[in-house]
Amino acid sequence: MNQHLQNILTIIQQDESLTAEQKDSIAKSLKDANKELEITAFKLDRTEKVKRTTAILLEETIEELEQKRKAIEETNAALTQSLEELKAAQAQLIQSEKMASLGELTAGIAHEIQNPLNFVNNFSDVSTELVDEMNEEIDKGNLEDAKQIAQDLKQNLEKINHHGKRAGDIVKGMLQHSRTSSGQKELTDINALADEYLRLAYHGLRAKDKTFNAAMKTDYDESIGLIKIIPQDIGRVILNLITNAFYAVNERKKLSVEGYEPVVSVSTRKDNNTNEIRVKDNGTGIPQKALDKIFQPFFTTKPTGQGTGLGLSLSYDIVKAHNGELKMETKEGEGSEFIIQIPTN
Repeated sequence: MNQHLQNILTIIQQDESLTAEQKDSIAKSLKDANKELEITAFKLDRTEKVKRTTAILLEETIEELEQKRKAIEETNAALTQSLEELKAAQAQLIQSEKMASLGELTAGIAHEIQNPLNFVNNFSDVSTELVDEMNEEIDKGNLEDAKQIAQDLKQNLEKINHHGKRAGDIVKGMLQHSRTSSGQKELTDINALADEYLRLAYHGLRAKDKTFNAAMKTDYDESIGLIKIIPQDIGRVILNLITNAFYAVNERKKLSVEGYEPVVSVSTRKDNNTNEIRVKDNGTGIPQKALDKIFQPFFTTKPTGQGTGLGLSLSYDIVKAHNGELKMETKEGEGSEFIIQIPTN
């Protein structure tokens, strides 16, 4: 028993004024009090041990958290560096895809430029002869004949100017295609843009493969007018879809299907507040198993080395950036149609 309680109990036991029953009652109360004190002391001792244990665990936890914080900082730094490297790699891949499509255009551009240059050269030669004739008529005093020749010469110079501008526009389009997008939307004749890339893609393939041939059909909605787009970006989308269409019809032609005639169609249509550009082919179509992956980066149905797998992925992103949609309809063995939908506003 607690010493103080024991002393009190001894005093009570010696007190003759208390009855035996009173002494027993007080003794019982003191024993109960002693028991409560022992329990309380036990609890305090246990609490103190728990506090010490908790303090040790807390210290260990703080140290562990500090180590984890440092590890997270190191991981974040590594992730930041990896992200920067991925962004750089993505930029390089995008530029590679652009240069790959530019390579496909090069032969077509050469063909397109050659035509106006031939006109320029021919009209220049004729104009030189006309100048000589005009000088002769002036020397003879035949001013009326000289004026007529001058009129012919003026018409020739107008034609030279027209075809020179035509060649300049082709070069301008090529430079727009190869350079980094300005990101600025411009009012653009989407019909002219689609028609330009259709011809360039066709002549480019013909230059690489003289046996290649396909019918080209166009149906342009003149009511579309000018629409606000980033022309070099949408031009890349159209070129990619047309090039893929030509590839598909050429692959089907290789199968030597009796009576098969390859056809690629490009059309535009204005539907309420949406402008559509459609590229359709009667080629091989896209296998069912590839449909869910067709717009994924690096996925391609072409043999190794014949496609980066970025064309449709980038096209999808470009159209999305114009608040539009790129849709596809296909049937394996019969052909595909890709629809670019761009809102008017």
